[in-house]
Amino acid sequence: MPATVLDPTSALVLIDLQKGITALPTVHPADEVVARGARLAAAFRARGLPVVLVNVTGGAPGRTEAGRAGGTPPADWAELVPELDRQPGDLLVTKERWGAFHGTGLDAELRRRGVTQLVFGGIATSVGVESSARAAHEHGYHVTVAVDAVTDLDPEAHRNSVQRIFPRLGETDTTEALIGLLG
Repeated sequence: MPATVLDPTSALVLIDLQKGITALPTVHPADEVVARGARLAAAFRARGLPVVLVNVTGGAPGRTEAGRAGGTPPADWAELVPELDRQPGDLLVTKERWGAFHGTGLDAELRRRGVTQLVFGGIATSVGVESSARAAHEHGYHVTVAVDAVTDLDPEAHRNSVQRIFPRLGETDTTEALIGLLG
């Protein structure tokens, strides 16, 4: 369902737009996702609304059938891409799990600011973005996903999140439409 309104207390949450993740092969070009995320961030900042930049530095413990990537990542792997133009007022959330809420102070920071709605973008659609959007929904936030500001490494996983999961969690729309709703 297209987005109908953005609460006056909305915040933008950009997931894992960092050097190591944006360098991976994705369904939609990562540089386009980053550019749209940067446009959203600039629009939210211009209206005095919170921008949350999330990066990941590790993974949850436990066995998976998919296994874990081996080796030590490059030193700058978790650094946010410079195109996001991180500002002093932005919230930085560093996570070690898929979702931005588990084991972080994100919910407390958002509640302290009176945030009621979250707009999501980032990589990967079916992992960090979906996990964070699900948790936001469970925490009682209105959820909106900028569907042209997300991408994944797997086309089917991306499609499933965009077509089946996100509409059940909230609303979806394009970057341009969401910027338009900011007024």
